[in-house]
Amino acid sequence: MLSWAVTFLVIALIAGVVGLSGVAGTATNIAWVLFVLFLIIFAVSFITGRNSRI
Repeated sequence: MLSWAVTFLVIALIAGVVGLSGVAGTATNIAWVLFVLFLIIFAVSFITGRNSRI
């Protein structure tokens, strides 16, 4: 999920340089949502502590 957030961030930066403000804004919002979801899922998995005992 983090890789998708980075991908949309790169798309937003390229679109911003080219001058496509609508595409840049949309890609930035998608990247932000994906990054927040990544942080929430990471925090939940860190707190629950998925320990696999062999």
